[in-house]
Amino acid sequence: MDYKEISHKVAQLAEQVGLKLMQYRKENAVQVEVKGKHDFVTQMDKYSERLLVEGLSTILPEAGYIAEEGTRTDRGEKYNWIIDPIDGTTNFIHGVPPHAISIALMEDQRIVVGVIYELCGRELFVSSLGGGAFLNGQQIHVSSTPKVADSLVSTGFPYSNYERMQQYMQLFMHLTHNSAGLRRHGSAATDLAYVAAGRFDAFFEYDLKPYDVAAGVLLVTEAGGRVADFTGGDNYIFGREIVASNALIFDEFMIPTKEAFSKK
Repeated sequence: MDYKEISHKVAQLAEQVGLKLMQYRKENAVQVEVKGKHDFVTQMDKYSERLLVEGLSTILPEAGYIAEEGTRTDRGEKYNWIIDPIDGTTNFIHGVPPHAISIALMEDQRIVVGVIYELCGRELFVSSLGGGAFLNGQQIHVSSTPKVADSLVSTGFPYSNYERMQQYMQLFMHLTHNSAGLRRHGSAATDLAYVAAGRFDAFFEYDLKPYDVAAGVLLVTEAGGRVADFTGGDNYIFGREIVASNALIFDEFMIPTKEAFSKK
């Protein structure tokens, strides 16, 4: 299978849907439904996902779906699309950037295509397994920052699951004192894309879903970065926790991460 060719087709679809979504928003009021505590969905999430599923079904008809809004729930034996139609819905509702379309293709248990389209900046991040990572057609790489002390770190605040809040705050406070700064943008997909592009040096968050991180994980690794769960393992797609950084600070970053989240 030609992953790069598929990534180009997915990128074209993401951009087309993104432009339709922004036009749709100009012409229609945002209608908000509550899925759970601090967890929202709009008619535009559903509109975006429907368009994405329709397009992706023509690119790889045999693939199944892991989609946030449940437009399609059938799973494929070998291939599955992992879709977030709008990552950063709360930002989208309030007209605050960033918010992004995130699409990944999973072959068995590995991500082979990852595309993120950040709508506000019209930035198209594209990656394929073994094919590198690109932003609007230009190859990108993670940063070369050598120490955590000089790093700009992004994160996401827990918004409904507070079971690990104490551990999270331990790591947050450590980085507040021992990094160049922390940022919270409200879109994990965009945060990972920014790590791949060298804008952020690292990113960490817990209680994430596969569609929040799948595309971004491939972007980071294809851009030369490293990704792990909080133990340093590889359960970051479905394990609901992730650390991503450039390769130079990764081991140093994992020391306080493991220390904080090893505590019950």
